[in-house]
Amino acid sequence: MSVDPMTYEAQFFGFTPQTCMLRIYIAFQDYLFEVMQAVEQVILKKLDGIPDCAISPVQIRKCTEKFLCFMKGRFDTLFGKMEQLFLQLILRIPPNVLLPEDKSQETHPYSEEEFQFLQKEIEQLQEKYKTELCTKQALLAELEEQKIVQAKLKQTLSLFDELENVGRDHGTSDFRESLVFLVQNSRKLQNIRDNVEKEGKRLKIS
Repeated sequence: MSVDPMTYEAQFFGFTPQTCMLRIYIAFQDYLFEVMQAVEQVILKKLDGIPDCAISPVQIRKCTEKFLCFMKGRFDTLFGKMEQLFLQLILRIPPNVLLPEDKSQETHPYSEEEFQFLQKEIEQLQEKYKTELCTKQALLAELEEQKIVQAKLKQTLSLFDELENVGRDHGTSDFRESLVFLVQNSRKLQNIRDNVEKEGKRLKIS
C-alpha cells in the first residue's frame, strides 16, 4: 500500500484513496476464498459419486489450499499494479487543480511567511479579545457594586429625610438641630435605662 497520505484527495472524497484500495483488496480476497470453498464442495460431492475413490477429502483440502495460495500470489501481483494505476491516475487530484473550497487561493495567494504572520495576528487578536472580555467582566462587577452602593445611599438619604421630619414634628426645622435633639433624647433614654438597671439590682440585693 502507498505511504503517501494523499490528504488533499481525502478532503475531496471524504476518505483516503488507500482506504478505498484496502477495502477493494479485502473484498477480492473474501470473494476468492468463497469461490475456492464452493469449488471444494463441488469436488467433494463429485467424489462421493465415484465408488472406491482413492482421493480423500484431506487431499482435496490440501490441493485447494495450495491452489488458493497460488491464486492469492497472482492476485497480489496484479493488485499491486492496479493499485499504482488507481492511485496515480484515477484517485489522485492533479497538482494544478484546486477544490471549490480552495478557489480563493487563486485570487488571494499567500506564502508561508504570510501564513505565519496571519497565524500570529490571529493569536494576538484572540489574546486581545480575552483581555477585553476580562475587562468587561470587571466593569460589570464594578457596576453591580455601584448599584449596591447607590441603594445604600438611597436608604441613608431616606433615613435623613425621616430624621428631618421627626425634627419638624418637635419644632426643629434645621437638620443639625434635629440631630442634636435626637442625641440628647438618646442620652436621656440611656440614662433612664441605666437607672432602671441600677434600681433593679438594688431591689434584688435587698
